[in-house]
Amino acid sequence: MIELTFLGTGTSTGVPVIGCDCHVCRSPDPRDVRLRSSVVVRSEHTTVLVDTSPDLRQQMLRQPVERIDGILFTHAHSDHTAGLDELRRYNYLQQEHLPVWANSATLADITRRFDYVFKDSYPVYGVIPDLTLHEIDTDPFHVGDIEVIPVPVMHGRLPILGYRFGSIAYLTDVKSIPESSMPLLEGLDVLILTALRRTPHPAHLSLDEALVVAESIHPRHTLFTHVAHDMGRYDEVAPELPAGFDLASDGMRVTVNPEHDDARRVRIELDPYPVRSHS
Repeated sequence: MIELTFLGTGTSTGVPVIGCDCHVCRSPDPRDVRLRSSVVVRSEHTTVLVDTSPDLRQQMLRQPVERIDGILFTHAHSDHTAGLDELRRYNYLQQEHLPVWANSATLADITRRFDYVFKDSYPVYGVIPDLTLHEIDTDPFHVGDIEVIPVPVMHGRLPILGYRFGSIAYLTDVKSIPESSMPLLEGLDVLILTALRRTPHPAHLSLDEALVVAESIHPRHTLFTHVAHDMGRYDEVAPELPAGFDLASDGMRVTVNPEHDDARRVRIELDPYPVRSHS
């Protein structure tokens, strides 16, 4: 069984956006409150964090995660890495190094931007993050009992990674998917994919583009993430989507149990304790 929880489903500005008075940013619907994008993936014995958003502390207080067995990075942009310092709390709680996996370009950027982390200046856990770095390419690997399959995708002109966990694929910040990656996405129960807004963007899929990509992959369910306030309110967008498609929201939990029959195989639950925006 694999369980994925959305810690954040917003784009780099989050929603509400600072200084914005649009009807989305003023929405009282908790599904329109979006922290920066990140997810946590769990099996029975292992917990994996994907990206350390600038909102990581808030996310972990809201959706408590008692332990982290490994961190995966999709790419090095600040909205996916700027919360890295918060990992030191898990070093303290677990009294051990935390392993990190990313491609070579992302690791190089992280070591440059967070150089203080890698100077090993303190003899105790918890003062700064204590991380062990593991370079990955396209080969599958394991974090505990979770098999991780890297999925190369394009973020505009930047090659980045999505990840597949069992029959769930998490592809954020996507503009296009190379043909060579499509076989890695066969037989999905759940596809999680970027849909930034309704109008085109040079580095992210628009809603119409994301629908086309998802339909070419044929998952059982598709959830759109990395959503901007430009998309519109949840109650405006969701009714327009085809069956089997939805906008992800912060705190949403997706569980896939391959031992169940088709009707009970996938469970998608909303956050039972949503946070409302300020109207």
